[in-house]
Amino acid sequence: MVLCLLLIVVTLAFYSPISRSGFVLLDDVPYILSNPPVRAGLTWATVKWSFTSVHAGYWHPLTWMSHALDCQLFGLNPAGHHYVSLLFHAASAVLLFLLLLEATGATWSSLMVAALFALHPENVESVAWAAERKNVLSMFFFLLALWTYGRYARRGGMRRYAAVFVCFALGLMAKPQIITLPCVLLLWDYWPLRRMFAPSRDAERTEIVPRSFAYVVIEKLPLFALVAISCAITVWSQRVGGAVRTLSDFSLLARLENAVVSYAKYLTNTFWPVRLAPMYPHPGNSLPVWQVIVSALLLVLVTAVVLRWRKRRYLFVGWFWFVGTLVPMIGLVQVGDQAMADRFLYIPMIGLFVALVWAVADAAARKPIPARWLAVPALLVVSVLGALTWNQLGYWHNGETLWRYTLSVTKNNYLAHDNLAMVLEQEGRVDEAIREFHVAESLHTYPPGQILSLGVYEQHNGWVQDAIGEYTRAYDGSHDAKLRANAMAQMGSAYCQNKDYEHAAQSYQRALELNPDETGALMGSGMLALRDGNASLAARQFSRAVQLEPTDVGLLFFADALRQAGRPDEANAAERLAEKSSSNLAAARNSVHETYSFFGIDFVRASAAGDSRTVDR
Repeated sequence: MVLCLLLIVVTLAFYSPISRSGFVLLDDVPYILSNPPVRAGLTWATVKWSFTSVHAGYWHPLTWMSHALDCQLFGLNPAGHHYVSLLFHAASAVLLFLLLLEATGATWSSLMVAALFALHPENVESVAWAAERKNVLSMFFFLLALWTYGRYARRGGMRRYAAVFVCFALGLMAKPQIITLPCVLLLWDYWPLRRMFAPSRDAERTEIVPRSFAYVVIEKLPLFALVAISCAITVWSQRVGGAVRTLSDFSLLARLENAVVSYAKYLTNTFWPVRLAPMYPHPGNSLPVWQVIVSALLLVLVTAVVLRWRKRRYLFVGWFWFVGTLVPMIGLVQVGDQAMADRFLYIPMIGLFVALVWAVADAAARKPIPARWLAVPALLVVSVLGALTWNQLGYWHNGETLWRYTLSVTKNNYLAHDNLAMVLEQEGRVDEAIREFHVAESLHTYPPGQILSLGVYEQHNGWVQDAIGEYTRAYDGSHDAKLRANAMAQMGSAYCQNKDYEHAAQSYQRALELNPDETGALMGSGMLALRDGNASLAARQFSRAVQLEPTDVGLLFFADALRQAGRPDEANAAERLAEKSSSNLAAARNSVHETYSFFGIDFVRASAAGDSRTVDR
């Protein structure tokens, strides 16, 4: 109990800067800040939404409910959200210590592994990033399942097996990264439980009954069934969210090369944790051949050493824990644009720590070296890692600090430029944000839809000529008729903003040729027709637009055009419909006048009956 308390106190102490960390945008926006069900708190409606919705490319109801409970308790105060994640991290460190202690009886080795896990700076990302609650939550249930499995292995019983099953299911509902648990349990059977391939003398010294390989595999079939269900749900939800990259985005060869190099980098970062970053952009097909060869040789060499010393079972288990639990996140199925991520090492690094600590303890016992002689270097290592963690937490103070730091430790990182731009946008620093967006564009080929969105943002903030360039790029780069029509409609709007009505009319016409139901082009061409005194054409365009997207503003435009065309009864009917459907008619009328001004129309209402005329433009 004292050691558990010590572990918690040390973890909380080194992580204390987390109280000054804020939200860093990125996934914090769709997960928390702009997620109405989560912000509403833990209500029955939120629980229902959590289980029935795919949001941000994931189905993880337990995570959504966890965020909702945070919002109910702390609102949008980031300190509360971060401290809950920190408490889960500290609880996982304690669980790791207890399950290793119970399985091996080695107190100090178990404590050292738990301390390395608790204080390693590569885990800062999982703890200090509010949206990564799914990581610390799934880890907690992963370790809880492993601990309950140890109880089941010793005493048997369906209730204990059911407890393992439930913990695994809960972990999968937090994040599917733990789908490798059944394979980890097979490793756990091999060592330290020694249920599998156990020498006869082990059966005499332990309460655990040795089992055949076939037995330990068959008993895990219900867990493998959960894995299959989770994989199907995950692939479906990420396809719905558009997160899964195709082979045209990243070829199979590029994925394999990146996987090999990433394994080597994860090893390096574990033992030399400096220049860590929240985003490492995928190199695509540009990885140097020498990096792939050197990384492959390193992996082969370590594997050969582990197999050569396979009688030291902790080496085999630790290494293949690391290799195996990384498989779902190594990029063979590419999700997102990152090459690797520190948060992906949250579970796998435990295997490396187990192999390293038990190897040192075993070597010390063989010499023999007194245990107290190991205490000083152990404390030194833990202290250094704690100091690095404290320092790394400083970079998570806010979004601007994080992404500027990321740019300082990575090269050609368009993801960091893009995220910095979004942070600057949120702070109202528009010119700086657009410059960062342009740098990101110069480093990466964005899909036409994102280019179109950037153009809209630039136009809205006065960078009209740049916006026209973005719309042109989106139009030229897409084969989707609807997206191209949207780009042309936006271009027409930009030309109107520049008072170039001739090119605006041409853009709207091209948009309607591509998609006759493009409402932006219908409204824009109607405005230009009204500006030119062709009220009948304007009425036809507005009529079609409000049929497709009935809005109070659109109906008011339609009513004005009908009056201009000499059809007052229909105009009055359209205006009544606008009044009936509007939640804020005054705001709608104000929007109408602003739009008229945008299109160069000075429109005056002559009477309450709606007698109107167009005056000098």
